[in-house]
Amino acid sequence: MIKTVELDKIFRTDEVETQALNKVNFSVAKGEFVAVMGPSGCGKSTLLNILGMLDNPTSGEYYFDGTEVGRLGESRRTDLRKGNIGFVFQSFNLIDEITVRENVELPLVYLRIKGQKRKEMVEAVLERMKISHRRNHFPQQLSGGQQQRVAIARAVVLNPKLILCDEPTGNLDSKNGLEVMNLLTGLNREGTTIVMVTHSPHDSEFAHRIVNLFDGKIITENLRKEADKVIL
Repeated sequence: MIKTVELDKIFRTDEVETQALNKVNFSVAKGEFVAVMGPSGCGKSTLLNILGMLDNPTSGEYYFDGTEVGRLGESRRTDLRKGNIGFVFQSFNLIDEITVRENVELPLVYLRIKGQKRKEMVEAVLERMKISHRRNHFPQQLSGGQQQRVAIARAVVLNPKLILCDEPTGNLDSKNGLEVMNLLTGLNREGTTIVMVTHSPHDSEFAHRIVNLFDGKIITENLRKEADKVIL
């Protein structure tokens, strides 16, 4: 599903040039769960932004589902991203002024899905994430774990091919973090491909494969036959 070839990303200012990614060759098969690890500043988030089509590489190639997208313009990247990629962030990125239901509904509104169909899709995913009893609450009225459940619901409401997670348990305690990781594992077992950036060795144990980045380069890859953790 994902393939990068000699991927470089360089950030330039008037005085400084920083190479965030250096000749990265990386692939993810359909249905995989891959954890990307490394110290702060190693290029993890930069790689995730490129995989999510939020940014373009400086050089090299990026293939998503067989299409080379590394040089596409912003509008074409946006069109390709819609419905194909879901995002889960450490900070949840929910809109405080609207309800849980309305937050989850947003991607469907952007795609102009009709009202009754939107309602059915939102209700189904809220039930799936076990957060439907909070549908009319606002994000600030929820715990951190509940907010992340809402964020995951929003990410998967369109049944995307790929979910990209940036430190999905970073703002959660261990109990809520485990619940979120079990949710992601369940989605993966249903067929969703997941790439997760994390600092957590514990969270990485849920993945099929662990990729370690350092100074913008992949230095090791550890293949795991089966994730150690199970859904509770």
